[in-house]
Amino acid sequence: MEFDLRKAINAISDVVQNRPAPIREFDQIYMKVADMVIQAEYVARVFDNKDVVFVGDGDGIALSTAHLKAQNVINYGPNSIAVLDFDERIVNSVRRFGEKLYPKIEVSAYLYNVAEALPPKHFGAYEGFHINPPWGASNGGESVIAFFERGSQATKEKSLGIVVIADDPDLPWTQEVLRDTQRRAFELGYVVSEMLPQLHSYHLDDAPDLRSCSCLFRRIDPNSMQSRSEPLDLERLDNFYGKNSPLRFRYVRQRTTLNQGRESDQLYILEKLEVNDERND
Repeated sequence: MEFDLRKAINAISDVVQNRPAPIREFDQIYMKVADMVIQAEYVARVFDNKDVVFVGDGDGIALSTAHLKAQNVINYGPNSIAVLDFDERIVNSVRRFGEKLYPKIEVSAYLYNVAEALPPKHFGAYEGFHINPPWGASNGGESVIAFFERGSQATKEKSLGIVVIADDPDLPWTQEVLRDTQRRAFELGYVVSEMLPQLHSYHLDDAPDLRSCSCLFRRIDPNSMQSRSEPLDLERLDNFYGKNSPLRFRYVRQRTTLNQGRESDQLYILEKLEVNDERND
């Protein structure tokens, strides 16, 4: 791993300038810049010459990885990156920035909420996936597992998956979520190929020392792949973004702004998720 650190930080700074402000209600907590450099380079190395999907990407790691390659900071990286996110602000920012990187790397973005079945065009379409989901402190890791399942569904038989989740040996819930995520991954035919513990830090006021790890999963048993994608069961939506914070909204819709070149200042509309709640029948 040899590259010009100054050029790398400047490239990541371009991405940070482009991304929208985080919405804490949806557990959008952004990674710090130095750790974004580390993660983006790692993603580029793992997914070299592959077609990759990011299921959610508030941090901007997809664009960071692509930008490092396009700027020749590194000479490796994915062939293409697709971002699936429920936040239209993020989708638009990825599309806007990604246009500048073509043809050195193809970047696309689509509106999608993990509560819904994966669209057929994305099912089994990619060679690797990346997730940094809500970490599941209040729902037994169900939010992590939901994102993992969508990433798994979006990839081919011999796929790789990078999972970024909380990792603090002094916080039992982080270790339990890590254990349960690995258990579900095993059921889906994966093994842990590599783990980089306590690697990233975040702009998180109420837990500034909480870090995340980066786990690399490799699928070894295609027979365990899911053959179809279904909407999440209603009980899995509870506490999705934290205690008493269920998944209720389908999309964050962006309001138009006169300044098309930059992200508007937290101007957004929440579009409610339509579900059939049989529990109220």
